[in-house]
Amino acid sequence: MYWISKSFHMLTRFQRRTLIFFAVLGPGIITMVADNDAGGISTYAVTGSKYGFSLLWIFFLLVPMAFYVQEMTVRLGAVTKRGHAEAVFEGFGPFWGWFSLIDLMVINWLTLVTEYIGMTAAMSLFGVPPWLTFLAITMLMFVVVVSGRYWTFEKITLVFCAFNLVYIPAAFWAMKTPTAPPWSEVAAGFLPGAPGGFSGDLLFIILANIGTTITPWQIFFQQSSVVDKGLDYHDIGFGRVDTFVGALITCTVAAFIIITTGAAFHHHQPPILVEDAQQTAQALVPLLPHGQGELARTLFAIGLFDAGFLGALCISLSTSWAVGEVFGWAHSLNKKIKEAPWFYGFYLLMLLSAGAVVLIPGAPLITITMFVQVVAVTLLPSLLVFLILLLNSKEFMGDQVNTRSQNIINWSIVLVVIAMSTLFAVNTLFPGWFRSPR
Repeated sequence: MYWISKSFHMLTRFQRRTLIFFAVLGPGIITMVADNDAGGISTYAVTGSKYGFSLLWIFFLLVPMAFYVQEMTVRLGAVTKRGHAEAVFEGFGPFWGWFSLIDLMVINWLTLVTEYIGMTAAMSLFGVPPWLTFLAITMLMFVVVVSGRYWTFEKITLVFCAFNLVYIPAAFWAMKTPTAPPWSEVAAGFLPGAPGGFSGDLLFIILANIGTTITPWQIFFQQSSVVDKGLDYHDIGFGRVDTFVGALITCTVAAFIIITTGAAFHHHQPPILVEDAQQTAQALVPLLPHGQGELARTLFAIGLFDAGFLGALCISLSTSWAVGEVFGWAHSLNKKIKEAPWFYGFYLLMLLSAGAVVLIPGAPLITITMFVQVVAVTLLPSLLVFLILLLNSKEFMGDQVNTRSQNIINWSIVLVVIAMSTLFAVNTLFPGWFRSPR
């Protein structure tokens, strides 16, 4: 009877912890999967077509980098019950608070433009004109957030997160093309190396991949999500698991996108260099047999649209949450439009102004997409410094301050990002310094 009673107790405890985990699940996965946004898809596609599988090793760095940065937002939000913008204002004063907010608003608006670029490009593959995509998607995103419940928003968003997995079968199909190498070459890509030697182009691509995996908006979005969802001190452990799962999913999908374009384009004879995800989807059609090309194009288009939609939804919300915190507006998805008109109004303004850029004739959309990722990573160090300092404040965090190992890892991430940004700046000013020897 003792063993039966003990087993029953363990079962109910497991069930209870499982239910708690699924209740807490959401902010981490949404934040991380939404980071595979339209700009990210294009960045990974270019990476694979240009360097094949040889840069897959960077994801061994990006998974822990993304996890450790975002894990701090879980603790900060759960303990302080404040969004990130509000915490920076309180912790560092108005000057640095406004610096942080303006930094976020600028890069978020630019990134939001790239999400509309991705969505309009994806829908154009189905014959939908950009202006119609712009109007319909803006209306849809506004409807998603005005339900008056955070939980409703989260459930809808998690459904869209699932569509991010469509890139995985595309990679297996691409590996069946006549010129595709064996899977052993994919495995070799996870070994560190600098294909063709260290160069400015390689530095740019690596920096763009870091910039699309770890972004300023994620810090603000996940912390505000934790607060809006009502997570507290006791939910931190489950929040960590949620964040790690999200980091693993987003980097796995990114790796499969690189595998797809590496197999189909880099190893094609002659090699095909793509510039964005739309071109990737179209170029796959003639390379795959028995109708798989059309299906792969459709999956790529669906994935690109989904990535842009998720990214736009989360990026615009992170800005609205931050601005609402600073100006003292009601800023919760649990409030109706009448209760939080400025919050929802600013959200809609972000969407309309960024989406309109895509409709400008002759706008350099591909250049905007790639450089936004680099701008994001160059602005990231200051936000990471604020975040780490807040996580070391006993006044803010109590016994949830960073441990020594967490500080070592997080400061190392900051130094890596600063070093990469500095090298990129030097290469921009003195292009010949990192030219590969011939």
